[in-house]
Amino acid sequence: MKKIIILLLCAFALLSPAKAQQEKQARIDLLEKKLVGLSAFVPGLKQKVQVGLSGVSIQEFLRAMAQSNQLNVNVDPMLNIKVSSNVTNENALNILLFLAKNYDLDINVIGSIITVAPYTAPVVKPVYVPKDIPVNYNAAAGTLSLELNNDSLVNAARKISRLSGKNIVVPFALNGKMVTGFFNDAPFETALEKLAYANELKMVKTSDNVFVFQPLGEGEELYINGDKNTDVRRNMKPLNNQGNGAAPGGFNIDKKGKLLNINAANTPIADLVKSAAEEMGINYFLYSELKGNISTKVSDMTFDNFLTAMFNGTEYTYKVENGIYLIGDRRLEGLRRNKVLQLQYRSVDTVMMMIPMELRKGLDIKEFKEQNTLLLSGASPQIAEIEAYIKELDKLVPMVLIEVTLLDIRKGHTIKTGITAGLADSVVRTQGQVLSGVDLTLGSGSVNDLLGRIGSNSVFNIGKVTPNFYMKLNALEANNNAEIRQVPKLATLNGHTANLSIGTTRYYVTKTQNVFSSVNTQTVFTEQFNKVDANLSVKISPVVSGDDQVTLRIAVEISDFIGTPPANAPPPTSTSKFESIIRAHNEDMIVLGGMERTEKSEAGSGIPLLSRIPVLKWLFSTRERTKSKVITLVFIKPTIIYQ
Repeated sequence: MKKIIILLLCAFALLSPAKAQQEKQARIDLLEKKLVGLSAFVPGLKQKVQVGLSGVSIQEFLRAMAQSNQLNVNVDPMLNIKVSSNVTNENALNILLFLAKNYDLDINVIGSIITVAPYTAPVVKPVYVPKDIPVNYNAAAGTLSLELNNDSLVNAARKISRLSGKNIVVPFALNGKMVTGFFNDAPFETALEKLAYANELKMVKTSDNVFVFQPLGEGEELYINGDKNTDVRRNMKPLNNQGNGAAPGGFNIDKKGKLLNINAANTPIADLVKSAAEEMGINYFLYSELKGNISTKVSDMTFDNFLTAMFNGTEYTYKVENGIYLIGDRRLEGLRRNKVLQLQYRSVDTVMMMIPMELRKGLDIKEFKEQNTLLLSGASPQIAEIEAYIKELDKLVPMVLIEVTLLDIRKGHTIKTGITAGLADSVVRTQGQVLSGVDLTLGSGSVNDLLGRIGSNSVFNIGKVTPNFYMKLNALEANNNAEIRQVPKLATLNGHTANLSIGTTRYYVTKTQNVFSSVNTQTVFTEQFNKVDANLSVKISPVVSGDDQVTLRIAVEISDFIGTPPANAPPPTSTSKFESIIRAHNEDMIVLGGMERTEKSEAGSGIPLLSRIPVLKWLFSTRERTKSKVITLVFIKPTIIYQ
């Protein structure tokens, strides 16, 4: 074995000078090609040189040659070589190659400038053999085993990715990061997460199942959260007291999946927005400076809910477009939102009156009655609050169908008796009825015949009446029973009033006499007809409760004509009214009764004194006695209708 090693060393010793000589010759050949190519543009390289020198520095030698052949030669001042040479009829190109070969020089060409400098052999770096990192992946169990002791994170990630077939990304900033970790059959994701935790890194798994190692951001630290998992949070900012008052305090933001845990004390709003957005990896634009401080402690809150709660009561708002949060003053045009709100059951004029002024502050609301819509323009959170408020109001309003049955029962009794006599303008014929009551008018012939019969015994001879004489005999009794039924149907919305009015109208005449004085005095009579109404008026206001009960506010007013008025006099009327509040179930029948009216009247006329004497009064007077009773019943049936 020793002999073999010795032979190899001898062979290497013999081969090394030969190899060095070959490399030197290759370098000289390369320089020759370089100078030959330059000679096409610099003729002085091919001109002959005659030099005879002894013990002269190489700088002086090359300077003299450059001047004689008009060459641009730059000599490295580090060269300290003495040249002794006697050259006749040799061109400058070969002299330069001779110097480069014998004195181990290097020649560089830039344009027409030739630079002569010491030759430095290139340093040959040994071939890097990467360290074999012990990594084992169990595909069946999905576990990872590895032993890292100050090893390159890039190399470790490369081998883990190759064995597991999973994508692992190491950012350029972590190319020189050295890591240490020891795991045995740990779940793949857990092993990577704990490897990052042990080396002050954080590991993020993207939505496309790529594992990314990231350095900790400013103010971030690793910790074990309440679920016993590794997590990242921001350090609490130290309190900073300046001047007479306390400066903004510190805050702490923890990320838990897509939720935030925030604890802040008198912290600027701008700092919280920026830190929370950075923590969640959210893109944002700040359109204006966020002023003011806030103190809060919230857990498991989304970024949107956090912004909404924080900006309540402030001048700021946010808007999301294409996944980018636009944050700033809510009055800015880019942050305003327009919303058309269609009402389903209520009208816009009633809804506008119900919106509190606090909610409408800073919001522009326009009404479109033709379409029953509202146009809202303002900040998105405020519009969302108004929209939720209006939706609570815009509920189906029930309609109430009210069936009103009006029943009038009238009973009357009239007795009319008496004898009247007089003179007519012409001869009156005897006529009238005697069976269904006596209502007989006797002419002069009938009266004279009666008087003749009375005077036939020659005891009484009353005589005869004139031809125009007449006599009326009345002996009547009348009974009147009438029933009047009316069944109108009313419909109204919940909370609104339904009106019903039924009645009659009578007219009476008033006469006016006007005298106009002139040469011929004139008297003008005018007549004017006036009316008097007698109505049955019913007003009903229903209110529907949640258990399908209806509360009815009822107002009833009844007026009627009574008696027979004198000629050209206003007819007398009587009025009754009442109000009541009742509650009934849906489709129950309600009876309002007890409205009973009784009328009695006696009228008579006759000859004074004689009309008062018993028995004789029936011959010298007429009398009329009337008695009537009116009973009014009102039936009300409410029906709730949902459409």
